[in-house]
Amino acid sequence: MIPPVFNITQSVLGQPWLWRGGVVPGGDLDGRGDDELLHHLFRARGANPDDFARLKAPTLRDWLPDPAIFQDMERAAARIADAIAADQNIIVYGDYDVDGATSAAVLIRYLRQVGATVGHYIPDRLLEGYGPSADALVALQRAGADLVVTVDCGTQGFEALAAARAVALDVIIVDHHKAGTALPAALALVNPNRLDEAPDAAAHGHLAAVGVAFLLAVSLNRLLRQRGVFETRPEPKLTELLDIVALGTVADVVPLTGLNRAFVTQGLKVMRNRRNPGITALLDVAGVHRAPTARDLGFALGPRVNAGGRVGKSDLGVRLLTTDDPAEALALAAELDRLNVERRTIETDVTESALALCSADSNMAVAVVAGDGWHPGVIGIVASRLKDRLHRPAIVIARQDDGLAKGSGRSLPGVDLGAAVLAARDAGLLVAGGGHAMAAGLTVACDGIDALAAFLNDRLSGDVDRAATGRSLSIDAAVTPRGVSLALVETLEVAGPYGQGWAAPRVASGPWTAVDCRIVGEHHVKLVLAGRDGARCKAIAFRHADTALGASLAGARGRPFYLAGRIKRDDWRGEPSAEIEIDDMAWAS
Repeated sequence: MIPPVFNITQSVLGQPWLWRGGVVPGGDLDGRGDDELLHHLFRARGANPDDFARLKAPTLRDWLPDPAIFQDMERAAARIADAIAADQNIIVYGDYDVDGATSAAVLIRYLRQVGATVGHYIPDRLLEGYGPSADALVALQRAGADLVVTVDCGTQGFEALAAARAVALDVIIVDHHKAGTALPAALALVNPNRLDEAPDAAAHGHLAAVGVAFLLAVSLNRLLRQRGVFETRPEPKLTELLDIVALGTVADVVPLTGLNRAFVTQGLKVMRNRRNPGITALLDVAGVHRAPTARDLGFALGPRVNAGGRVGKSDLGVRLLTTDDPAEALALAAELDRLNVERRTIETDVTESALALCSADSNMAVAVVAGDGWHPGVIGIVASRLKDRLHRPAIVIARQDDGLAKGSGRSLPGVDLGAAVLAARDAGLLVAGGGHAMAAGLTVACDGIDALAAFLNDRLSGDVDRAATGRSLSIDAAVTPRGVSLALVETLEVAGPYGQGWAAPRVASGPWTAVDCRIVGEHHVKLVLAGRDGARCKAIAFRHADTALGASLAGARGRPFYLAGRIKRDDWRGEPSAEIEIDDMAWAS
């Protein structure tokens, strides 16, 4: 039996601190900066020792598959190549979130470079909803579209694709959402999550849609080379698109494993060169003036791109990422920044209302809450907030005046919410729905919300109970206060990028005492810490001023305690130091 870290069996948040994956560090890691710590991190994340070298420095050469392994990939590339040769009008039809915007931007930028006539169409979240609609596709055909390529949507677009076929409009679907046994009537459907994919292709089901779009660009580029297109024009540098791919991959919260690690690692390198005017402007308005990190993509850039689709104009993100005009890019980025501030205000109001409704639902495996007047553009974020607070899957539903309601859900590891939503749709409980394991969207009749909640509770209660029973805080390293240092931060960064499926290292440290504690910003608890070994450090617990953790931190003076959290670089005022971003605390004996 492996003892808990620092022998903590019950923290302030009521959980034991256990070694991630049951992998105990070999030897004393306090302050170490060699490969022993990196290999420990890889083992704790389930990596094969044979992959350690390519995990330490992920490259496309080591991870990129032959795009031809995917169903319909070559068929899709051939149709697009034919459209380019015939100077046909290609429309990229994207979703309104970051993955949709980046997927569309990758294809649009590539197609422009090879001389294609290409435009975009992004549906309005409120007026049109998710995915291709029959009305939109028919309207595009009447307006002169010869070929439509949907990105990050379309796998469940049966009615829309049937309407497109009826007017002889070719549609290619590029997606990553879960597919059923039946597929829509598309010319080609490129999606690693098709049920008929071979194992080597299905192994890439963790890709975001932007990753699938990049693979399509790789396939198309190879075909155009074979056809001699680049004998008379420059061949595009596909790697220059990786900054966009990295943004979409991180922001869509897909697992940062396998090929996704290479996309993000190499994409961040491209992003540092600031060649894309839109991304450069976005970095500037977000105040990111150093080399960007994966965390910046998820917390600074992604929310701003998303803000256009949530509370503004749905195509702002695509326009930003595809413009080559720095002045236009700056104006678009400023508008997205403004909308993001507006989005945060709306989100706070809806979150408070949703949390107030959750108390009556405490025994349900899935928290399903619905309200009138909730902005559909923020319900996904609110669902994520509820999931984190309640430690169970959450679906937030906005009721509309037409008798229908739009919902968005977020889940926990081991609880496949996307499959459950598809099952609810197949059972006739939903008007529409789909998603993947960790997130899903749906449309339901207002009078069917209770039946949906009961169905999800029955289907997922076992999985949720198993997730709750095994709830613990995963720890990667345990150090004394003096071990919390910039040297440790730099070593941990080598094993990145971190995100969904490749968790950022959590370090336990202590014992500490609180020298100072105060509430700052939007309900954050900020501390100055002192260790018995003379070390001093700053720490912060985001959004915990009104939680049990926040209350314990505020009352910690005079009592020693341990902290668990992420050790990060703090560059405030130009004096870099290590800071702890707190996840949990436990009293020292």
